Amino acid sequence: MIEDKKVITLEYQVTDEKGDVIDTSEGQDPLVYLHGAQNIIPGLENALTGKNLNDTFEVTVEPKDAYGEYNEEMVQVVPRSAFEGVESVEPGMAFTAQTQGGPVQLVVTGVEGDDITVDPNHPLSGKTLGFTGKIIDIREATAEEIEHGHVHGAGGHQH
Repeated sequence: MIEDKKVITLEYQVTDEKGDVIDTSEGQDPLVYLHGAQNIIPGLENALTGKNLNDTFEVTVEPKDAYGEYNEEMVQVVPRSAFEGVESVEPGMAFTAQTQGGPVQLVVTGVEGDDITVDPNHPLSGKTLGFTGKIIDIREATAEEIEHGHVHGAGGHQH
């Protein structure tokens, strides 16, 4: 049964509010994660708790239990000089900015002369997500996986 400190392997598909597929394990390796270590969004982790091997799932996750609500106030205009060493800055480009709170992912959403508009909101913030899939393996986590807070080996983190 799925519970904290277990390593879970699952096949999955994620859709947006319109039913468009935005991510899937089909044709790729399944997702492997340490349950209870906040390695996946809270709404999905909570919904999977108590499921068993070979169970299927269909879960709708609201923004607050996924990537949060979209926050317009986080969008900023920064000077081109903030992109030192980058020859051309175009909408859609993603960057990691170092901030006092640590690294933050930014996406360029607009370029007007030397004014660059950046959005640090997660691309899926504000979206209700649908998850479907199947539990294909459940195992005990190793002491090292529990200590590190993530899965090691096949499908997991390599040190």
